[in-house]
Amino acid sequence: MSYFDLQINGYAGVDFCSLDLTDSDFHRACEALAADGIDGILATLITDSVDSLCEKLKALVRFREEDELVRKMVRGFHVEGPFLNPNPGYIGAHPSEHAILASPENAARLLDAGQGLVRLITLAPERDPDAATTRYLVEQGITVSAGHCDPDLPTLERAVDAGLSMITHLGNGCPVTLPRHDNFIQRVLSLAERLWICYIPDGAHVPFFALRNYFQISGVERTIFTSDAIMAAGLGPGLYNLSGAPVEVDEQGVARRPGSPNLAGSTIRGHQVAKNLRQHLGLDETAVDRVYRTNPLKALNLE
Repeated sequence: MSYFDLQINGYAGVDFCSLDLTDSDFHRACEALAADGIDGILATLITDSVDSLCEKLKALVRFREEDELVRKMVRGFHVEGPFLNPNPGYIGAHPSEHAILASPENAARLLDAGQGLVRLITLAPERDPDAATTRYLVEQGITVSAGHCDPDLPTLERAVDAGLSMITHLGNGCPVTLPRHDNFIQRVLSLAERLWICYIPDGAHVPFFALRNYFQISGVERTIFTSDAIMAAGLGPGLYNLSGAPVEVDEQGVARRPGSPNLAGSTIRGHQVAKNLRQHLGLDETAVDRVYRTNPLKALNLE
């Protein structure tokens, strides 16, 4: 059984967000992904200046063009930011100084740099005036996801009406403590029938008992699982770099910015995602294939 992961920031010591990424590094990461049961990904870039993101996207395009394995593995790109909520907690491990308001002009620059390979953009609906950027991206055939955000319910509904169709790693990209009822998680779940909802099943981003509750609402028909893997995936405890900033991985494999309670991606590997879905959610192989292959491909129009 092989799987598709729509949010891979790096793998096996290789950081896709680094300006120093080389073609041989990218190839090595793809080899490690294939060995772990993944046969397709969206290579993911996190928030940076628009200029830097464009430079990184152009490099990923070049590496993909020159390498058959990379071309087979990397079905496109996921740009997570820079149109995110910069407030503490919501911004997570993203550099807040580069979080900006969304605009169709800057979105177009990212799409141009990606040369038709940007498939998914995560943004904060409250940072997208009048949902103009969401509407523009959807018109270009891009899947738009809400993440690292705190839109009120009318703003979230406006974004969905404009074409936003996904939620990036629900239960994360938000403060550790939230209002008990009126919070982003509850707003999303109230619209579950209209959205693809993504979760990270590592037991740290969402405890498995809570994940089971969420999954009962979103259901196998509308759920997508992702590793949200960073370059430390598979490396064990230590101090690493993610997009030029330090990330500390503890003995349990949980990654955080040093001194912060917020998580910084995951170190879980592809085959471990599938194992956790079987073990902790009781999914059979048909359901695992649905939520970790079929659904993400369908949500991205890559079937």
